[in-house]
Amino acid sequence: RRIFFLWFCLKIIQIRLFTDRDLFKVFPRRHTSDHLSTQHIMQARSSSINIFRSSVVFFLRMAWRNLWRNKKRTLIAGASVFFAVFLAVGMSSVQFGSHDYMIHTAVSFYTGHIQIHGRNYWEKHSLDQSMDLDTAFMSAVRSLPHVLHAVTRFETAALVSHGTLTKVSPVIGIDPVRESAMTGLGRRVIRGTPLLGWNEGIIIAEGLARLLKVDVGDSIVVYGQGYQGVTAGGIIRIASIVKFPLDELNNAMLYLSLDAAQELFSAPGRITAISLLLDSDDAADEEAAALRAMTDGSKEVMTWREMMPELLQAIAADNGGTVIMLLILYVVIGFGIFGTVMMTAERSREFGITIALGMKRWRLMSVTVIEALIISLMGAVAGIAVSIPLVVYFYHHPIQLGGDYAKAMMAYGFEPIIPFSVDPMVFIIQGIIVFALGAFSALYPIIILRKLEPVRAMRR
Repeated sequence: RRIFFLWFCLKIIQIRLFTDRDLFKVFPRRHTSDHLSTQHIMQARSSSINIFRSSVVFFLRMAWRNLWRNKKRTLIAGASVFFAVFLAVGMSSVQFGSHDYMIHTAVSFYTGHIQIHGRNYWEKHSLDQSMDLDTAFMSAVRSLPHVLHAVTRFETAALVSHGTLTKVSPVIGIDPVRESAMTGLGRRVIRGTPLLGWNEGIIIAEGLARLLKVDVGDSIVVYGQGYQGVTAGGIIRIASIVKFPLDELNNAMLYLSLDAAQELFSAPGRITAISLLLDSDDAADEEAAALRAMTDGSKEVMTWREMMPELLQAIAADNGGTVIMLLILYVVIGFGIFGTVMMTAERSREFGITIALGMKRWRLMSVTVIEALIISLMGAVAGIAVSIPLVVYFYHHPIQLGGDYAKAMMAYGFEPIIPFSVDPMVFIIQGIIVFALGAFSALYPIIILRKLEPVRAMRR
């Protein structure tokens, strides 16, 4: 160590003499009447760049060697950053993946990312606010770049009865092929005619069929109010029974074909909503703006954030808990970096001798700051590099849940899995935060070196 310290001091003197000599050559003394030629200016600029490069290389080499003078300290600090970044990336990936999964499940279940209604329909839910089915407009909507599915619906409510049993139920007219492609309704048929082969009759939810004590082949009475106050009613045979995981839906839903619903409620050629499923939730606002421009205000365009504010509240509540856990991990990262930087106080004698030999304080500050940033970089890169293959694996093979928690998730219509996200921002955010912590921790040696007195430091 004494030999290394002696070499370190001689190296500083050599760099100092080299720097002063080159600066004297680049900027010689001259009279005020002298003017530098263009060639002299270019030479001075080139020499200044070379000096700057040599100084940067010197700082990097010295910081790197200082780190490995105490390998155990450096490895412990780097390991703390590594594990904290690894866990932070994992938690962020689960958080992002869970939110994406919740949004995808909710919008693909029924509403879509965007819905188009007649003016004031969302507020009143009346057939009088329905709109004409414009085939040219539908073609334009389906041609938008991010639209995967565009489904037309006719939604209303009616009294449904069988024998002495009566219940109020939503009645929805659908296009079977497009509805099944978007919401997977065909997979929920448990008895009766498959959805893709269905062309007449009514589809009833399993819970509602149980309440009315009916089954496939029985007939029920549907009675309600049609378009512009016309009385609507009919006796319709049950073609199929579907089952939903949520009791609220399983005890209520009725489906007719779009043409049959329009005929029953005296609204030929009219619909109440167009639901759009996009390839990415990030495109929802962009496509909504394009649709508003296409409709010129004649129709109401709403995103899922406006239709389902309770889902946004659930995501915000989940974010609160995740942020607390991430803050704990960031504190661990900060103490890991700060623990290495705290060694500045133990090296005060070394710094005092170095300053006494002529090394500038700002150079010592630069070396110690670079040390902190190098540890941050090594730990962050290693943590991200190890987490990437694991995150990608669990993205394609989500963790399966079991027990009561799985049953609870299935009861709400969610598959019992822990989804992961491979969004690049999951990794980029962690890198930025770790560098910010490293830069903040580097303030400590700057404060120590500014107040350091070489004579007192050398006596320690």
